[in-house]
Amino acid sequence: MSLALSGAARTPARRWRLPGTPGQIALALGIGAFLLAFLIVPVASVIYVAFTEKGTGAFTLVNFADFFRTDLFLRSFWNSFYVSAATVVLASVFALPLAYITTRFDFRGAVIVQTLGFLPLIMPPFVGAVSMQLLFGRNGTVNLLLMDWFGFRIPFMEGLNGVIFVQAIHYFPFILINLSAALRNIDRSMEEAAQNLGSSGMRLFRRIVLPLAMPGYVAGASLVFVKVFDDLATPLLLNVKDMLAPQAYLRVTSIGIADPMGYVISVVLIVVSVAAMWISALALKGRDYATTQRGGGGLARRRMRPWESAVAYGVVGLILLLVLAPHIGLLLLSFATIWSYSPLPDGFTVAHYGRVFGESSLYIKNTLIYATLAGSIDVVLGVAIAYLVLRTKLVGRQWLDWAAMAALAVPGVVLGIGYLRTFFGVHLPNGTPLATLWIVIVLALAIRRLPYALRACYAALQQISESLEEAAENLGATKARTVRRIVVPLMTGGILAGFVTSFATAAVELSATLMLVQSNADAPLAYGLYVFMQSAAGRGPGAALGVIAVLLVAACTLLSQYILDRNQKNRGAA
Repeated sequence: MSLALSGAARTPARRWRLPGTPGQIALALGIGAFLLAFLIVPVASVIYVAFTEKGTGAFTLVNFADFFRTDLFLRSFWNSFYVSAATVVLASVFALPLAYITTRFDFRGAVIVQTLGFLPLIMPPFVGAVSMQLLFGRNGTVNLLLMDWFGFRIPFMEGLNGVIFVQAIHYFPFILINLSAALRNIDRSMEEAAQNLGSSGMRLFRRIVLPLAMPGYVAGASLVFVKVFDDLATPLLLNVKDMLAPQAYLRVTSIGIADPMGYVISVVLIVVSVAAMWISALALKGRDYATTQRGGGGLARRRMRPWESAVAYGVVGLILLLVLAPHIGLLLLSFATIWSYSPLPDGFTVAHYGRVFGESSLYIKNTLIYATLAGSIDVVLGVAIAYLVLRTKLVGRQWLDWAAMAALAVPGVVLGIGYLRTFFGVHLPNGTPLATLWIVIVLALAIRRLPYALRACYAALQQISESLEEAAENLGATKARTVRRIVVPLMTGGILAGFVTSFATAAVELSATLMLVQSNADAPLAYGLYVFMQSAAGRGPGAALGVIAVLLVAACTLLSQYILDRNQKNRGAA
């Protein structure tokens, strides 16, 4: 006993230490509680209702059996799958020539082509759907001219064809951006080795170039598939209701939030979105796409022969004209007096803009408030999560990152249904359901756009050396003061870029807000656009509101790019 006591006395007792400071632990718990309340619980409630029996709460698979026994839901599932897959194919037809021509050849205007190719993303797809109806619909400009000149029409916008056409034009930039970046990073020596072995032309492209660029293509194609699969507003505006997202919305709005089938459809949407991302990762697993030289060097650019130049400019011009058609149509419609059964409007007016600013300024004001609050919440959470993950040793800190990024796989309509289910039964002291408050729309927008702001803040913090923080602390600064005076100011560029990205995308978000808006007084711009576009008389003002939305998002995108460029120059100068 005495030996044991003397041994214990010689060995200092091991003191249990917290994995971080109390402030860091409190911050992590606070963020975890926020994500739990406004992301995990609403989504979990959707999944729970889908697997439980109505009334008893007992576990059951009957709801899913009913789903697969109902012809409408099965047809909606296959329609959604078909539209998503066909959109990927058509978007690839648009993106592949633009990416290859501008990266493979000496092509004048390559920067302009890449910039114009990005423009479709700054217009909500459901807004473009209306202008596409006027240009490519049964009695639209193109078909009226075809009928007059050749005596036939082409069903561009009939049924599912219209959804595929509009979605491909809107989302093809995802493939263009990722594929162009992948082509620029290909190791030039690989191409030269293939040429030395006798490969050229299409064989070189098919056997060497395309396989090496596959990671970029798969990343863009999977994003297009997921975005189209859970899109709600475009099919509704084109009166295509036998798709999954519209069916989920119609079940909840027509039958009520107690109907289990809306939740079953939501679970199917989540499963397919996650499966699409998983399959895209699986497709590249086990393959080596690494280049041996830094940055790859890109493909060797070559000069085109005259006939090749003529073909290339023709193809690029035709694609750009097609993908910019929604913008042209929207602008014409916003100034049109009457545009029906004629190739162009009968006359022009600015009255629609006067009506928008006179009667619908509330939509614009609400959008500015909601998007600003959502962007602010996102950058605060983004900075905090990035700091906890990169600068602390807290147990489970990586889960905060994963939980926040999981919002990417949750369709907007699912989050909206989850919020209704979770918060409609929570009442304020005056009896008002929490789900009817406008702040719930802000929280939904913040959760939906959190991944964008988080990645921007994460990248900004990764570029700051920890030695700067250590130097500040060695000079006596506390941890909190170091973060406030050193870390946050150095992250300014990334924080602003994250805020602008979150703001711009939240300003045109419709899927979640369509479920959560309870009164016109609380409606944002995207909801107002949707309401206007429902009637023929409202399409002029709706187009004017759409032009304002496009300008708003374009200004934010340019501001974001300006901030990033200036940040890069400042870092280069330093």
